[in-house]
Amino acid sequence: QVQLVESGGGVVQAGGSLRLSCAYSGLTFSSYVMAWFRQAPGKEREFVARINWSGSDTGYAGPVKGRFTISRDSAKNTVYLQMNSLKPEDTAVYFCKAALTTVLGSGYWGQGTQVTVSS
Repeated sequence: QVQLVESGGGVVQAGGSLRLSCAYSGLTFSSYVMAWFRQAPGKEREFVARINWSGSDTGYAGPVKGRFTISRDSAKNTVYLQMNSLKPEDTAVYFCKAALTTVLGSGYWGQGTQVTVSS
């Protein structure tokens, strides 16, 4: 059974930092793409960042490029999202996803963690 559990969300002032974690289990194939998405109130869920299974390739959405960093620790079965220079518009529920092929394709989701950035 696949499980993804996010943690690390909270309330932070603009300009601050947070690190999100996604602990995963039950992933039996070695070709998953791990990704972070977010969903703000009244908006659709949007892609934030991705990393391939080996950790050798990453990609970011334009609004977070240069501020967010995705990484993974295979020994701990955990993916991280380091978020720096946070802005109020980063406020959203952040979701972890394990995608079978591409980030927009089928996969497994975590339950989400709330990030609130105050101005």
